Amino acid sequence: MIPPLDTDRIAIIGPGRLGTAFAYRFGRDNKRVAVYYHDIDVCREINREHLNPRHLTKDLARRLGGMDKVPRLSQKVYATNNLEQVIEGNDFIFLSVTMDRLPGILSHIRPILERKATNTCFISAIKGLTADEITRRLITPSQLICSNYFRLKDRFDVVSVGGPFFDIDVALGNPVCLTVAGQKRICGMVRREFIDTNRRELSSYYNFDTVGVEACGALKNIVANVKGLADCLDLGDSIPGTLFSRAGVEVRSVSRLLGGSFQAFQSQAGVGDMYVTLSSDASKNHRYGRFFYELFTGNPLETHLMALQKIDGKPEGPNTILNVHKFLEKRNMYSPIFHCAYKIFNEERSREEIREQVLQATQFDRRTKEYIGPISRFLYRLFPNLWYRRQRGFFANP
Repeated sequence: MIPPLDTDRIAIIGPGRLGTAFAYRFGRDNKRVAVYYHDIDVCREINREHLNPRHLTKDLARRLGGMDKVPRLSQKVYATNNLEQVIEGNDFIFLSVTMDRLPGILSHIRPILERKATNTCFISAIKGLTADEITRRLITPSQLICSNYFRLKDRFDVVSVGGPFFDIDVALGNPVCLTVAGQKRICGMVRREFIDTNRRELSSYYNFDTVGVEACGALKNIVANVKGLADCLDLGDSIPGTLFSRAGVEVRSVSRLLGGSFQAFQSQAGVGDMYVTLSSDASKNHRYGRFFYELFTGNPLETHLMALQKIDGKPEGPNTILNVHKFLEKRNMYSPIFHCAYKIFNEERSREEIREQVLQATQFDRRTKEYIGPISRFLYRLFPNLWYRRQRGFFANP
């Protein structure tokens, strides 16, 4: 008989800004927190100073008015570069790596998971999508985990965390509300033991639609890249509303094609997350769009690398843009804002052409109605994953 899960301890893989923020949060709950990082020198400094030397600490110091005011991590938080010890010693694994690093991490964890005596719950806060190189099908973090560990499906659970959460707010204990998605029983345990323990700081809602929650969390980063850039274009104060509402149409459509439901967009992980990500410079993806335009050289790759140097942590938007573009091309799907994002951030063009691209995406949509008509509603019911406007061909016409 497999013993019950130990809720007194939790491991964090990926101690970037978000991983560090949740280390603060779990430490305040008096949990034993193991932080995995491959660099032994960083681990030693975290254990000695109880601060992360690479991520979040400097921003906390700026926010609080000096390094002497930055809170220390709990004495129960410790860092290690021993992945085997982390996986075998903890039943709850909080994943906060970037999507492009997730496959490598899962490969290293697999042999440890195979010989582990207890079950494991992966709590994924990853907001990204990856594309299968052969089929170009988009895959969410939970789908990638489940496909990698298919033969071990009775030995693990996956809980996805979405919603509007900025790392500094989590670290400082400011009020944050999340969406927790997955199998209801394990989600209830995660909410009860790790999230809703102090609802003045962190609270949550349950959502059955894991794919929809993850898709919304990833796709809004693309829109945030465009919004950060659009803020530099002197287009006035009205266009952000159009960008937000029309992007919602595309997020819902792509989410539906990936296997999610339309209702996921109405959750904390949908409109809640997209609102704050588009409206706040606390968002890495919003800052990325702004830096991209400010540093623009005409060469998108060169500009991309320069923008990344100005950001603590890696924004998921640019990589998600590439993967979503492959998917849209394969499906011949009409998504003017997502197509606009790909052209701006990956194709050479002038500043004037960038401005025109944003205007075309927001002001010249081929759709003429904001509602779904009776024929489309009927076809959506018959073919929920096939009925959408095409980029080219007969169904591209209004």
